Amino acid sequence: MVNGITTDTTAAAAAMKKSTGMNKDDFLKLFVTQLQHQDPLNPADSSEFIGQLAQLTQVEQAYNTNSNLAKIIDLFNGATSLSSVSYIGKSVTANGDQINLTAGSKPALGYRLPADAQQVAINIMDINGTTVRTMTLGSTRAGDGAIAWDGKNGQGSTLPAGQYSFSVTGYNAKGEKFQGNPLLVGTVEGVSLEGTEPNIIVGGVSVPLSNLLSVKGA
Repeated sequence: MVNGITTDTTAAAAAMKKSTGMNKDDFLKLFVTQLQHQDPLNPADSSEFIGQLAQLTQVEQAYNTNSNLAKIIDLFNGATSLSSVSYIGKSVTANGDQINLTAGSKPALGYRLPADAQQVAINIMDINGTTVRTMTLGSTRAGDGAIAWDGKNGQGSTLPAGQYSFSVTGYNAKGEKFQGNPLLVGTVEGVSLEGTEPNIIVGGVSVPLSNLLSVKGA
C-alpha cells in the first residue's frame, strides 16, 4: 500500500514540476513578486495562480505523509528483525518441506493432517526429486505430529549427508488420499537478517519468519 502511495505522490510531484518548472517555494516567491509589481489600478487575476499553488501544496503534503509512513514501516521492520533473535533456543513448528541430513542425525519430519487418516505415507526425496524412502504410519488423528528419520533409504543403507525434501499423504478409510502439510520442527539455532524478511534456522534449514506456526520454550 505504501509503495503505491509513494509512486502516486512522487509521480504527481514530478508531473507538476515538469509542467510548471517550479515547486511550491518557487511559486511563493513568484506570487510575492507579482503582488509587489502589479498595477494597483488593474490588479492581475491570481485565481489560476492560487489554484496551482494549492495543488502543489496538496501534493507536497501527501508526499510528506507518505515519507513519514515509510519511516514508521522501516522502524517496524527493524524491530521485527531484532525481535526474531529472541526465538533462538526455542522449539518451533513452521511450514517447510526441507531436510538437512548430517552424519549421524535423525531429523524430525513434522506433518499436519486436515482429517483423520487410516494410513499416512511420508515420502522422502533427494535433490533430484527421486523418492529414496517412504515411511508409513497407521491410523492417525487429524492435527500435528512428527516422526524421526534415521537417514536411511528403503533398503536400509545410510544416505549421504545433504539436502532432502518430503511430502505427506493421508488415506481415509475408503482408501481415498488427501494431502497433508509437511512441517519443520525443532530448535531454532540461529536467525538470518539478510533480505527483506528475517529467516529462522532450524536443523540447518532456513525458513522465513512468516512460516512460523508455533513457539515453545521459556
